[in-house]
Amino acid sequence: MEIIIKILQFILSLSLIIVLHELGHYLPAKFFKIKVEKFYLFFDVKYSLFKRKIGETVWGIGWLPLGGYVKISGMIDESMDKDQMSKPPQPWEFRSKPTWQRLIVMLGGVTVNFILAWVIYIALAFSYGSSSIPLDSIKDGFLIKNPILLELGFKTGDKILSNNGNKLQSYSELRKSIITSKSYKINRDGEIININLPVDFLGKFSSANDKTSFEFRQPFVIQSISETSLNKDYDIRKGDIIYSINGEEKIYLDEIIPILTSNKNRTIEAELLRGTFKIKKTLNVDESGKLGFMHGSTTQDIINYGYMEFKEDSYSLIESIGIGSANFASFIGFYFDQLTAIFNPSTGAYKGLGGFIAIGNIFPSQWSWQSFWNITALLSVMLGVLNLLPIPALDGGHAMFLIYEMISGKTPSDKFMEYIQLIGFIILISLVIFANGNDIYKLFNFML
Repeated sequence: MEIIIKILQFILSLSLIIVLHELGHYLPAKFFKIKVEKFYLFFDVKYSLFKRKIGETVWGIGWLPLGGYVKISGMIDESMDKDQMSKPPQPWEFRSKPTWQRLIVMLGGVTVNFILAWVIYIALAFSYGSSSIPLDSIKDGFLIKNPILLELGFKTGDKILSNNGNKLQSYSELRKSIITSKSYKINRDGEIININLPVDFLGKFSSANDKTSFEFRQPFVIQSISETSLNKDYDIRKGDIIYSINGEEKIYLDEIIPILTSNKNRTIEAELLRGTFKIKKTLNVDESGKLGFMHGSTTQDIINYGYMEFKEDSYSLIESIGIGSANFASFIGFYFDQLTAIFNPSTGAYKGLGGFIAIGNIFPSQWSWQSFWNITALLSVMLGVLNLLPIPALDGGHAMFLIYEMISGKTPSDKFMEYIQLIGFIILISLVIFANGNDIYKLFNFML
């Protein structure tokens, strides 16, 4: 059921983004009296799931969910309609219109994508406000278990202060900083340490099986007692927290589990925290180095127990415009940083490039409108930015040649545009195959 919920959210989000993107082309084309022959959600290779002609336009849904398109008369596009282009230009065709009108039509899709994301960010700020975990409120540093980070010198308990010389304010900022970070300044038991990251860090990190980075340390919160536990009759209750062992304050799993492992078949003197009271117990460690307790804690538990803080803010409509706009601009910058890293071979970031499986896994396994709209905004920005890339067959590639035409006064020949469009398709298909191949490779490795 969880996978079905993920798929439904993914399809709904993708369909919304694609339809609005194509409307961004369709509406200005109609405004400039350009004939639009087809408007499709998904690609209709050989056949359509649905189609209906309304006026001069065929509206339909294809079976291949790799995007969508509008077929505009007199334009060399995905259809590669050479027969139409061999005939004299007609007044209703794209090629007959002024360059500035054609440029507006081409940039209409990405414009709508950016507007959609901006509106969503404002609506999210107004409806849900914002929440954050201040970095300096995390009392005892982070859990570091990723071998790559450990090799670089990070240790569990490190408090992260800044990256690239910029002070980090929140946990979300810290998570995002992985993409562009070259160095971190940390506080380790009062000592300030600088850790430099190698150029290919992102490639190693994104292609590794262990994707953990700076994780929250988990307190030993008892959830239940096993029937076979040696301590089942010791008045241990759900919600009790192990506070110390053998006289030393030990709160977190990463501290407690090694102690238990080294005390197999022995007893330990433990102090439990029950509400505001501390209770001393002599507990038995079995031959496996366990107490026989089921343990676990959520992020909310960690906040409730006072190991870190959670900050929430709500906004008026006017304030939401400012906050939403800032979030919108922040993610555009963040995504450009990602693309810069991916297209820089020395970083190795391309190894972490993902396709439909990676995108689908972004969605939560339970339906959440807040998460749905937040992810939809992210995907809308991603689609807009990607379409602006100066690659033939993308909107940015078409716009690049139109700008060249406006500056030089020369129009590239139809034959040249056909060839360059074909090259663009090859590039795009190669990227799609590579990204989705990465997904399949990672999934196969995970299953092994």
